[in-house]
Amino acid sequence: MKGNKGRAPWSLRSKLSLPVVVAICILFFLAGFFGSELLSQSQDVSPIRPQSRLLEAEEEEIAFRILPHGDTGDPFVSSPPFQVLSWMPRALYFPNFATVEQCQSIIKIAKANLRPSTLALRKGETDETTKGIRTSSGTFVSASEDKTGVLEFIEKKIARVTMIPRSHGEPFNVLRYELGQRYNSHYDVFNPAEYGPQKSQRIASFLLYLSDVEEGGETMFPFENGLHMDGSYDYKECIGLKVKPRRGDGLLFYSVFPNGTIDQTSLHGSCAVIKGQKWVATKWIRDQDQDMQ
Repeated sequence: MKGNKGRAPWSLRSKLSLPVVVAICILFFLAGFFGSELLSQSQDVSPIRPQSRLLEAEEEEIAFRILPHGDTGDPFVSSPPFQVLSWMPRALYFPNFATVEQCQSIIKIAKANLRPSTLALRKGETDETTKGIRTSSGTFVSASEDKTGVLEFIEKKIARVTMIPRSHGEPFNVLRYELGQRYNSHYDVFNPAEYGPQKSQRIASFLLYLSDVEEGGETMFPFENGLHMDGSYDYKECIGLKVKPRRGDGLLFYSVFPNGTIDQTSLHGSCAVIKGQKWVATKWIRDQDQDMQ
């Protein structure tokens, strides 16, 4: 009896020890797991930080392995940021393409020589019959006329993003749109059937917005993605894809396809300025070297 009584307490402890030990092990495991999670979160691990470090690395050119380049290439990596606005027509938006100071310099250069804007007339058209289509004021300025070097810098930057040599560009057409002024929908490309044979063709346009516009003044593409092309569109209407002018931003769009045919969706215009004033510098780019014309 004494032996049985002496073993009973030990047997009870044995039955209780197994679940207790298992529970303790589970508690230690959970404590370790959550402890490691808290520790990792306290060490500046966030979705934003790695991106920041990556951007810093890019600025220092650490993230890139630079390739050997040709004689006309660059020994550095560069990629001005851009956004694809549309594939029909092909339109790209370049934020902060120019600085405030550069925009102000271009306005200053053009201001003294502004004249009422004119149109390239189609067969049968006259100045009188086309009156009111384009009501802005403007002037042409080439980079060689600008002693500050700003236009040359912008021209080189446009050539870089388009991969089309500077010699294919026309002089800058600097335009001012005041209250109520607009440019009805039109094509920058010259259809030979309407304008006669062309020595060279405008294939792309780059618009550099030189000022903000409080209201109105958008560049619009009414045929974007093939819309409104049923023949009923009023060319004075401000509809479709609209790009709001913001100082220093750039807009690039192509008027022809790679095979040289006209992109009918590249029809575009300038909506009337409702409040404020719009300044823009346009660079028309052709398929032929203009220095050889």
